[in-house]
Amino acid sequence: MSRQDRVTEAIRQEVSVIIHDELKDPRLGFVTITRVEMTPDLRYAKIFFSVLGKEEDYKKTKDALDSALGFIRKLIAQRINLRLAPEIGFEDDRSTEYSVRIEEILNEIKGLEVPKAPKKETVAKKPKRKRASVEPKKVRRVHKKK
Repeated sequence: MSRQDRVTEAIRQEVSVIIHDELKDPRLGFVTITRVEMTPDLRYAKIFFSVLGKEEDYKKTKDALDSALGFIRKLIAQRINLRLAPEIGFEDDRSTEYSVRIEEILNEIKGLEVPKAPKKETVAKKPKRKRASVEPKKVRRVHKKK
């Protein structure tokens, strides 16, 4: 695991703890930090979040996170030992809603399909061949001369 991956995971965990334990903003909904993308020089971090609820809940949560940006960055700098605290930004992650919608569509398609009863296909039977009477071959014995 590279250093960038370790720092990314540490930031994801810390931001999640900060949001759930430290922030007391009533605009925050049920927030989940889904992933963090960082530049290779570890100066910028894009934090993706998901909110359980409607579009209105996303907007309120985004506003709350943007207003707490400086506070969150300060706590990250204190908890993660880095030379420079990364600039952070929040982006909403709609992938879970997208996957739920795809699941619903697939279930609707399954519901529309009428189960077809398996047809019994009548296979044309081959006429039985009459076996010719086979007489055993006569074995000719060859006697060796002495």
